Amino acid sequence: MSTSTSPARTDRAGARLTLPITALAFVIALAVQLIGQAKIDVGIGAIVIFPMVWGLILGLLVSVQKFKPLGLDLQRVAAALVGVAVLLLVARLAFNIGPSLPTLLKAGPALLLQEVGHLLGTIALALPLAVLLRMGKATVGATFSLDREPSFAMVSEKYGPDSDQYRGVLAMYVFGTLFGAVYITLLTSLISNWKIFDPLALAMGAGVGSGSMMAASSASIIAAYPGDQEAILGMAAISNLITTILGVYVGIYLALPLADRFYRVLTRRQTREEAAVTAGAPAHDDTGESSNAEAHAQAEENRRFRERVAESSAAMHLPLWLSLSVLTVLGIGTASVAAKGFSLTIVAGYAIMLALVLVSIALAKLTKKISAIVYITTIGAYISSPWFFGAAALNGAIKSVDFLSIATVMLTLAGLSLGKDIPLLKNIGWKIIPVGLLAITASFLLSTVIAEFALGLWH
Repeated sequence: MSTSTSPARTDRAGARLTLPITALAFVIALAVQLIGQAKIDVGIGAIVIFPMVWGLILGLLVSVQKFKPLGLDLQRVAAALVGVAVLLLVARLAFNIGPSLPTLLKAGPALLLQEVGHLLGTIALALPLAVLLRMGKATVGATFSLDREPSFAMVSEKYGPDSDQYRGVLAMYVFGTLFGAVYITLLTSLISNWKIFDPLALAMGAGVGSGSMMAASSASIIAAYPGDQEAILGMAAISNLITTILGVYVGIYLALPLADRFYRVLTRRQTREEAAVTAGAPAHDDTGESSNAEAHAQAEENRRFRERVAESSAAMHLPLWLSLSVLTVLGIGTASVAAKGFSLTIVAGYAIMLALVLVSIALAKLTKKISAIVYITTIGAYISSPWFFGAAALNGAIKSVDFLSIATVMLTLAGLSLGKDIPLLKNIGWKIIPVGLLAITASFLLSTVIAEFALGLWH
């Protein structure tokens, strides 16, 4: 297919592309921060919708409108800024870990045991539903985890990039990108307001391995238990880090093989029936050739879908100084609105977070073995703990920065980047919607239930 009429893709951006999307995000983030949160009674409970959710929705509407279309490169710049904003959010949350270390230690093995829910909950509940809906082999890729970026390499290496299993990974990735943060906000808000779970168990459940989902669900839990904010944020951050680190190893050696085996068990009758039909076909029948042709056509369709996802999610590289600078301006503005006034303490808080992020990125580049997020979490937890001499001063400055204001910036930018992903919806099919909703529900709820019982036993 000729691509001569397609414009060359830009993989690097400077101020010309970054400043317009930043200005747009700044306006949206300030507007939704001023709107504030809304509480909706739904009969079986109450749902709290936060400014960050308004920002995500409004950003999405802006990115898909046709009156003045938001270019693909601008959306990719917004996506790149989200990646850096996650580092700032992790830095802010790290300063809740240090003061909460006694509480985290009291949680004992519950913090590790509940990870079973995150890492295997999707297989236990979402995989049978996908089999029931006859998603085929895509079931394995779609349900062995919540399918964020590390899942791509796992499934591609085992089954190939044009396989049905890899198509399942891509479908769940697109679904989670578009709907994950909004859905988990509504889910955790509803469950938290039932007041039947320990807030620490809910916080552990919030650590699903996605920064945006963790921030969204933590906000809902804090709204229900405002007195436990510091412990909730610390626990959610640690749980999310554990899920992220363990997810790669558990995915490769346990979750993916288990999902494959479970799928084979659930579909063995269907497989036998298909084999019997094939075996009973006349010798001159071209069933085998037809089957091969269908498999080839499906592989080709999978390849095209993979290329569309790759084009949509292609990384845009921004200078670090530029991305951190614009995010700091955005962050200070939204934090000032949240605090109902500008203060130099907020500026000091951002200066501390920036220093932590820069040091961690440098260490990650130096070691090439450990990610910057691990360094940010570890160093931030230590310098905010009672064992560090300057913890009181650092914590005082950091606490002036409302973590929700950072989440608002991050999800507003995420919304502005989603327009490019909307066309992919027609490729993933309707079946991924109930499967995706159940996968997120299973990961959060099963982990929370395990944590609740484990906390009770440990205490």
